[in-house]
Amino acid sequence: MIKITDTVKHLIIINVLFWVATLILIKNGIDFNAIFSMHFPLNNEFKPWQIITHMFMHASYVDFGNGSTIFFLHILANMFGLWMFGSAVENSLGKKKFIFLYISCGLGATILPLIIDYINFYSLVSPLVENGLNVNDLSSIMNQGKYSPDWVNTIGIENWKQVNNIFNSQSLGASGCVMGLLVAFGMLFPNSELMLLFLPIPIKAKIFIPLLLAYEIYSGIAGGSSIFGFNVGHFAHIGGAIIGFIIMWYWKKNSMNKYRWDK
Repeated sequence: MIKITDTVKHLIIINVLFWVATLILIKNGIDFNAIFSMHFPLNNEFKPWQIITHMFMHASYVDFGNGSTIFFLHILANMFGLWMFGSAVENSLGKKKFIFLYISCGLGATILPLIIDYINFYSLVSPLVENGLNVNDLSSIMNQGKYSPDWVNTIGIENWKQVNNIFNSQSLGASGCVMGLLVAFGMLFPNSELMLLFLPIPIKAKIFIPLLLAYEIYSGIAGGSSIFGFNVGHFAHIGGAIIGFIIMWYWKKNSMNKYRWDK
């Protein structure tokens, strides 16, 4: 049984409190997700604090009927991963480094998808810009819930749907942070054997984690859902993993430098 560390315990409590608050407030007509989830920056719903707060938000339903189990799995899977890998990483790195790593991976999980969204958004609306429409004017009109049929005719209905999806997107969850911790765990304990529920044979971390990242990259490019059948932010996972790798590589490199002879 893995003993939970203090910081991991506190992070799990914060995530669960945010999730419970979401359930309670939505039931009372307050959309907690709209306030604290990450929005596309051109959308008026975007607020600077969302860059941090979205890491502690998880999808929720008040009605625990058909489909709600999926959203319960969202927080359950992330908190399980945080406990399983985070405690071992915190024990190795210490509290301060662990918190820095966790938040940095969450920022990486924000930045990479945001870059991709910006590239896709501007690419899709480029025919409108070429026809003289300013992107600020486009955003202002979209923020009012309006659009021109000419825009749809110019870029095509499917492209317009993608524009709307990007503009009105919300991202939330701790999975990018957890993915970074998973990479850190693999670099600290490469020969540790992981047992997966859907594949009940032990797999070393140094084998499992590259396979998982390959799956995330493929699914992100192909636009696939998760292994459970619902949509996830694959590029957020990749962003968290990249930052986790860079930070751990830097720390391990510097720790080795301590034992080198001075020239």
